[in-house]
Amino acid sequence: MDFTEKSCREFTEQLASSSPVPGGGGASALVGAIGVALGNMVGSLTVGKKKYAAVESDILRLNEEAQRLRRELLKMVEQDAEAFAPLARAYGLPKDTPEQQAHKAKVMEQALKDACGVPMTIMHTCCQAIRLIEKYAEIGASIAISDAGVAVALCRAALQGASLNVLINAKAMTDRSHAKHLLSEIGEMLDRYVPLADQIYQQIADSFK
Repeated sequence: MDFTEKSCREFTEQLASSSPVPGGGGASALVGAIGVALGNMVGSLTVGKKKYAAVESDILRLNEEAQRLRRELLKMVEQDAEAFAPLARAYGLPKDTPEQQAHKAKVMEQALKDACGVPMTIMHTCCQAIRLIEKYAEIGASIAISDAGVAVALCRAALQGASLNVLINAKAMTDRSHAKHLLSEIGEMLDRYVPLADQIYQQIADSFK
């Protein structure tokens, strides 16, 4: 069963269990999807209002993009679980003989690389989402500006959460060149988009003072 088809109660109960999936990656994807949905709500509350008629076409475009990003992030909840399953199995492979050790090392290395793929995509998608919410905060209905603040906070959390799922796997890789490339890409996204999310959030918070 697709994890996104479970109720909130069922999902969180399984998340709290000893089951390896869903885990931090899937949780990050879901949090990101919720953040994007909140941004989309700002847009939905803006459309049709005379006060915002001049930006309605822009809002409609933002809403289309928000729907696309939300759907992508929801897909990644399940995709992350599928990508992590081989790694969970690899950890359990026997290593009693040199042959078994070599086989386990080979399988582990590929599984580690594959397990990084979805969290990296989650990060890239959350970066797009933060930019999107920045626009919602700029031109969306002021009555929903607090929701834009919550949205950007959630997407920031999802971005950072997904990064940890890459970092832990990259640390275990024997291919240090590949790991170094991942670390560089992660660093660039965090260095750019965490401060941007903080800036958007603070601007919104300051508007209530």
